[in-house]
Amino acid sequence: MTDAKPSFLRRIPLAFGTFFAILGNPELAAAVLRLRRGAPEAPQPEAPAKAAPLHEAAPESALQLLGLLQREARFIDFVEEDVKAYSDADIGAAARLVHDGCRKALHEHFTLRPVRDEAEGARLTLPEGFDASAIRVTGKVVGRPPFSGQLTHRGWRITEARLPRLANGHDPAIVAPAEVEL
Repeated sequence: MTDAKPSFLRRIPLAFGTFFAILGNPELAAAVLRLRRGAPEAPQPEAPAKAAPLHEAAPESALQLLGLLQREARFIDFVEEDVKAYSDADIGAAARLVHDGCRKALHEHFTLRPVRDEAEGARLTLPEGFDASAIRVTGKVVGRPPFSGQLTHRGWRITEARLPRLANGHDPAIVAPAEVEL
């Protein structure tokens, strides 16, 4: 495949992505209109910064956390249970136990702090260059920062993680060993 003539299958996601990009970017919409009319292209606006390259995260810590939530709260058992046959009261009672165990595991192994100190519902302005990995802008996002809006969730940041050390030969993918009663 060349960039000049992408295949039909490559053009489908391009069409959908372009549709939404045009809705959110008036400059791009104007450039597409000029292109469709055969007019010469206008000077391109400054290109947005390229996204940081992605790297693969090692799964061991996530598996370890899942194992801790299972041990303290039977989290996987609860999520994997078909709850359709249970009453809302029974599900609520079970959820309370799972909640307490999950909370215990989180507080024992992590120090959590809010990303933003303001109270939820507070009005705030996000300046140009705000940390988009720490703040997700939602709603009708048009243009460039500064953005003014209402804080709907303070976010969470882990300031310290205290996961147990893994023994050599331990398989972190076993988040709940099978149990055999003798």
